[in-house]
Amino acid sequence: MSNVQHFDLVVIGAGPGGVAAADTAALLGKRVAVVEKNAMVGGAAVNTGTIPSKTLRETALAIAGVKARALIGVDVSLQRQAKVEDLMRHERAVKASESQQMRTLLDRYGVMVFHGTGRFLDPHTIRVEHPTPPGGFTDLRAEKIIIAIGSKPIRPPVFPFEHPRVHDSDELLYITSIPRSLAVIGAGVIGSEYACMFAILGVRVHLIDGRDTLLPFLDPDLSKALRRAMEDEGIVFWWKDAVEACHAPRAGEIELRLKSGRELAVDHVLVCAGRTSAANALRPELAGLGVTSRGLIPVDEHFRTTVPHIYAVGDVIGFPALASTSAEQGRVAACHAFGSHAKQALAKFLPAGIYTIPEVSAVGMTETEVKDKGIPYVVGRARYEQNPRGKIIGEKTGFLKLIFSRDELKLLGVHVIGEQASELVHIGLVAMMTGGDANLFLSTCFNYPTLGDLYKLATHDAILQRAELRRPLNPALSRW
Repeated sequence: MSNVQHFDLVVIGAGPGGVAAADTAALLGKRVAVVEKNAMVGGAAVNTGTIPSKTLRETALAIAGVKARALIGVDVSLQRQAKVEDLMRHERAVKASESQQMRTLLDRYGVMVFHGTGRFLDPHTIRVEHPTPPGGFTDLRAEKIIIAIGSKPIRPPVFPFEHPRVHDSDELLYITSIPRSLAVIGAGVIGSEYACMFAILGVRVHLIDGRDTLLPFLDPDLSKALRRAMEDEGIVFWWKDAVEACHAPRAGEIELRLKSGRELAVDHVLVCAGRTSAANALRPELAGLGVTSRGLIPVDEHFRTTVPHIYAVGDVIGFPALASTSAEQGRVAACHAFGSHAKQALAKFLPAGIYTIPEVSAVGMTETEVKDKGIPYVVGRARYEQNPRGKIIGEKTGFLKLIFSRDELKLLGVHVIGEQASELVHIGLVAMMTGGDANLFLSTCFNYPTLGDLYKLATHDAILQRAELRRPLNPALSRW
């Protein structure tokens, strides 16, 4: 028999977007339920993607002795062979802790969590089919519904994913041995991150991509610097190519035939061909929802779908599909759904963090975008090796690049590559959010020694670059 329970809001999916939406609605005094198909909350960000991969990255850096080599020239990576349990021990602890913390917050706010697969029965009713045991189902009826089901890896048919050494990015967490060699299919963010991680562990990595530029959405200086660093780590790039056939015997190497006619034999294959939404599994037609050919749900600026009381956030609506932006979308959607003005829109500037080795982060316009818009600009650069903290940590390749408007010296873009790049970018992000210019960095006192002081050095460089163009300096800056 159906057990119908009534709520103000039902959220389908307990990833960053869903949890943020549920917590926000609960803070607004609403009765909220969350439907999650997995045993642990957190979604892909906590259980299979963001948190696990970044934890594995830090563990790999420690095991490989990268910092020891940079600081004292000692190679500790040869002392022993890294094992999978070495990589996974910390990852599992961090993942469990983060999921439990999210669940504790939901419980404290009084949000009810129903474990099972949710599907629409009608525009206001979600049926939750519970796993066995206990089995059965529960029907949840709500005034408002937010869809936050995330995404899953695309599995191109050319690859035999049933083979124990052919993986998608979710499955990679369950490998039983460190590969001798690895072919990564797709040089996007996920593929590049995993390629770097395995390369520093001594794995021979081949990165295959149909384009000819690494992460082309980055500022060109960052893209080129990252490619050089990856090549220095031993990663072999196969550009403008794709896998046409994959022969994977149970024993022996996996053989790949590329469209160019070239052939490659490797121990393991990791396919990073993008991610896709599973929106069709919700039976959206029963709610009157339309879904695009890519499985995405169209929304407006408030993340409201074509059905006014149903919202969608996160990967299921497409770009940018980041954990940070998904959470913000969830807060905006919940506030709009219940008439709150606490959060009415996403932030004007959204940072991107890429956890390759070295780390990359950016916010605002690239130099290419500034040129295309015809904006007069000036660039200031500062290398980690010019900074005392950079010297202390042994970072020799990192740099900060700031893009200012030439006349007003207003900050237009921040681009960082090097250790702690995803943290360092936030100084520039806050400056851009407040309309900051060069004077903000010059008048700020940074702790010494810190990487934050790179902002002052890069700003001085920008001013000197502008002076070389024989333009008069802003009087407000001349005293510096």
